[in-house]
Amino acid sequence: MIHPQAIIDPTASIDENVCIGPFTVIGANVEIGSGTDIASHVVINGPTKLGRNNHIFQFASVGEKPQDLKFHNEPTRLEVGDNNTIREYATLHRGTPGGGGVTRIGNNNLFMVSSHVAHDCQIGNHCILANATALAGHVEVGDYAILGGYTTVHQFTRIGTHAFSGFSTAIDRDVLPFFTVAGNRARAVGINKEGLKRRGFDPESIRALQAAFRLLVKSAYSHRQVLQEVELLADTHENVRLMLNFLNNSERGWIR
Repeated sequence: MIHPQAIIDPTASIDENVCIGPFTVIGANVEIGSGTDIASHVVINGPTKLGRNNHIFQFASVGEKPQDLKFHNEPTRLEVGDNNTIREYATLHRGTPGGGGVTRIGNNNLFMVSSHVAHDCQIGNHCILANATALAGHVEVGDYAILGGYTTVHQFTRIGTHAFSGFSTAIDRDVLPFFTVAGNRARAVGINKEGLKRRGFDPESIRALQAAFRLLVKSAYSHRQVLQEVELLADTHENVRLMLNFLNNSERGWIR
């Protein structure tokens, strides 16, 4: 299941149920799990670990050195979970010593054409990075986040679970869970209502999140009063509590 014109480093560990197309290059210290399908003209460098049932399309670059001038060939890693789809020209880079040493990607994610994941990013599960979306270094992306085409994300920024960004959004601060943001620079425009409905959130939970959004973004109250009101909502709605905890842990500030 490995094409004879593929080039495989002898130190690579490849499960017998992996398909590798012609002219693909697998470098040293690469581990590839069962069921993974790698097209032609892919380059995977290590140390990199790929889980099971991933699908990597032609011309993708996986596990390359980080674009960080402080990097001097230290043995950092890229770790990718299971069931991820990595489309054409997508680039996923290894970590740096200053950022923990590992770029980590979870399960069931879609990296569309020309998307980029820089060094030390931490990406959850069921995320979508649409065409030409670019994450700078040290970005954290929560589960079920969707970043629209040409979204750009600043270093050390966090994207909360179930968040959504519109086309060509420039994100320079944290995006709270469940928020929809759009524009350059990004502004909060609402709750990701349609996405939450599709994922089975009940109407009461969505209304509570909308009420929290109105308080946080549109209220004329003082910041202290707003947080008190949101705290009351969080007492009875766990998703509002998740949003509030994320806000309280923000170091870069969050998009309003």
